[in-house]
Order: sequence, then structure tokens, then C-alpha cells
Amino acid sequence: MVRAEQTNGQAGFTLIEALMALALTGLVLSAVANITAQWLPNWNRGIDRIQQIESMAIAMRRITADLSAAEYVPAGRERTQPLFDGSAFSVTFVRTALGPNAGVGLDVVQIGETNDRGQSVTARSRAPFGPMPAGVLPSQQIHAVDPVVLLRPPLRLSFAYAGPDGVFRDSWHDQERLPTTIMLTLRDTVTERVLSASSATPVHVTESASNKSDESAKEAAKTEDKPDDGRPSRAAHD
Repeated sequence: MVRAEQTNGQAGFTLIEALMALALTGLVLSAVANITAQWLPNWNRGIDRIQQIESMAIAMRRITADLSAAEYVPAGRERTQPLFDGSAFSVTFVRTALGPNAGVGLDVVQIGETNDRGQSVTARSRAPFGPMPAGVLPSQQIHAVDPVVLLRPPLRLSFAYAGPDGVFRDSWHDQERLPTTIMLTLRDTVTERVLSASSATPVHVTESASNKSDESAKEAAKTEDKPDDGRPSRAAHD
């Protein structure tokens, strides 16, 4: 009987030991909570930053793809200049219709700053292309639809345009050809820092096919008008 009572007295924890274990558990949980409270906001900021970078990269790829696909299309029969109007913070041009519901044809695309819920954002909108009558400005004829916000503050996108001379300027209006290169500068308006996503894209078609045919004809005429160097031609040799 004595041996059984001694065994029962040695089994389990005493009240003091249980209280000490609870205190240590509380200290550990408190330390974990403090570490989590400091680490979780940094984690969320990192995730938000990654998402912003991905969204910015997608927007810039879409804009460069649009601009590189700009086509030489006059606004109307009475006009020889292509429909292309570029300024520092917006650009309007014509390209092949693109989209899940787009049919065969051309679209007038506008990329630039607009107001969205009190914020100045960079958005893309489109309108079906149609010949414009003489004396009507493109801004008066084009009624763009399907706006898609591409960039939000603090990001701001600006454009610069260069011709064959390679000199960039802030505007491109009423030119006989499209710019050869368009520079896109993405800036953080809070820090005024130019971001690494900034790039330049070439325009694949810069002049009409008729202009190229005229130039080819002129080059061929110059070749035919060259003086004979005295060597017999292949036809004469044959």
C-alpha cells in the first residue's frame, strides 16, 4: 500500500510546473505574434510590388505592340498624310483591328491620359476606322470606345517620336510619313525617377507602298542612266 501511494505521488505535474509551462507557452506565442506582425506587412508590400511590376510590364508590352503595328492609312481621299497624331502624353494611330470580337478591318487606336474616378490614368481606347471628310479634324470625327486602363498613378507615360534622322521630338503632327521610332518613357511621379520599363519601339510601316514604288522607280532610272564603262553587257556577249 505504501509503495502504491509513493508511485501515485510522483506521477504527473505539480501546479507550479503547470503554471510555468503555461507562462513559457505564452511567451513563445507572444514572440511569434510580434515577429509575424513585423514580417507580414513587409510580405504584403513585396507581393503588391511584384503584382505592380507584372501589370506594368504587361501594359508596356501591349503599348509597344500596338505602336509597332501602326499602319500608313490616310484619313480621307483628299488627304495624303497618314492618320497619326502624337503628342507628349497621347498618340492616335491606325492599326489592324485586334480583339476577340473584332472583325476584318482597321481600328483607330488612342493611347493617352484620361480621367478615371478623379485620377489621371493612361488608357487605351479604339474606334472603327472610316474615311473622314475634308476639313474635319480627327478629334472631331473619332469617338473612341472600349477604354482599358493600362497605367495608374504614380506611373506616368510620355512619348517621343523620331524620323529617319534619329532626332526625337515631343510631337508628330501632319507628317508625310510615320515616325520610324517611338520612345516610351515611364516615370514615377512621386520620386521623378525614370523606370527601367521605359523602352523604344520601331514602327514597321512608315510610308505608303506607292511612295516606295516611286523611290524604286527612281533608283532604277538612275541605274539605267549611268554611263557605260566600256565593258560589254551580258546580252551583247551572248
